[in-house]
Amino acid sequence: MTHLFGSTRNVVTSRYALLTPAGFVTAPLPGWRDAECVVLISPAMGAHFSQLLITLAKGGRGTGHTGSNELFAIVLGGACRLGVGRRSYRLVDNSFVFIPPGARYEFSGADHGTRLLLFQKEYERLAGVPGPALVVGQTSERPGMPFLGDPDARLQTLLPDAPAFDMAVNVFTYEPGATLPFVETHVMEHGLLMLAGQGIYRLEADWHPVQAGDVIWMGPYCPQWFVAMGKAPASYIYYKNVNRLPH
Repeated sequence: MTHLFGSTRNVVTSRYALLTPAGFVTAPLPGWRDAECVVLISPAMGAHFSQLLITLAKGGRGTGHTGSNELFAIVLGGACRLGVGRRSYRLVDNSFVFIPPGARYEFSGADHGTRLLLFQKEYERLAGVPGPALVVGQTSERPGMPFLGDPDARLQTLLPDAPAFDMAVNVFTYEPGATLPFVETHVMEHGLLMLAGQGIYRLEADWHPVQAGDVIWMGPYCPQWFVAMGKAPASYIYYKNVNRLPH
């Protein structure tokens, strides 16, 4: 089907954004070689974190040092190796890693087409609390718990809910027809990637059809609500800031 020239589902406002794969633009980023990089969400949009999509060619690699930042990465497809300091890990589909501040890292030895989703932000230290440790895991190791008692809306928590961690990354899966139980309005901001299925997302007073591959940024206090539609479950992975006083 030929789409009307100039039409798009993309929306960028001061309070939220919806970005679709049809509008993604790749650009080289320092530290990444043989890689297609898309900056999905960034401070340039008004966010206080960055969300990136990296697609690696065979043997592609990415190197860096977190410095004062922290980095979460999940493998959306394919496989690669990760080195953090002197430790090395094999990452496959749905492997994830949290790399704390002050760490040198290298993604290498990628299969062709390996896709990584990254969340990065400056770490906010908390007086009297040691910094967070490296976390490496697999989403299948994190059980999906009924959200507010609804077995058709299941939440997987990937990072520890502990004062040392000022970010959370979760996977939310909805059976067809399941919804968020109410319109949420809160201080946390979100970066979200639709992993599977489709549905309707309410953002502010607007209603948007969304599907696998779409990206959403929600600023603080943006009213938000979701319903899964279609004949298959819908799921998304999302970031939020946690465990710190507002500022």
